Amino acid sequence: MGTGEAGDYLQARRKASQRLGIADKALLPANQDIEQALQDYQRLFRPEIAELSHRYREAALEAMEFLAPFQPRLTGPVLDGTADAQSVVTLHLHDDDADAVAHHLQQHDIPADTDLLRLRLDTRREEEFPVWRFFAGNVAFELVGLPSLQVRQAPLASGEDQPMRRVSATQLRRLMEEGEASSGTAADTGPHA
Repeated sequence: MGTGEAGDYLQARRKASQRLGIADKALLPANQDIEQALQDYQRLFRPEIAELSHRYREAALEAMEFLAPFQPRLTGPVLDGTADAQSVVTLHLHDDDADAVAHHLQQHDIPADTDLLRLRLDTRREEEFPVWRFFAGNVAFELVGLPSLQVRQAPLASGEDQPMRRVSATQLRRLMEEGEASSGTAADTGPHA
């Protein structure tokens, strides 16, 4: 993932298992282990990532304030502190009206490409959800529309049966303050909000 050979945790695990000849999935690292290794790699070989992650987090916080009616939650590389120049700020938005996010973006003259994204809600259920993608300045955003009930239960992380790690604007603000206090070290974000 640090060299761009794998885009997500599942893909990274597949590549590692192929290269190392490991067939037993239980022997492969969890998302959290991969994330820690990626952060260590970036700290050693890509120190500019800390500044980039901070800039993306600031953009995410501004967007979350703008999208506050939808109870936004930040997830992905920007939250993990592993964002690079190709990373996207991914926000989960929550509303039972499927068109509410689209109307909000239109009201504020924000052109966005739309698509569908398949997410696993639990170990047995998988659904498609609307996605809006756009740039604000030079930062790419991906807004995923989820039902209101999903604000309390995050979809499952790619390749794992654990909820995605997500944070609210308040939690992100605290994470950024802690990061500044500890010179950019990633902090635990608490529950999977």
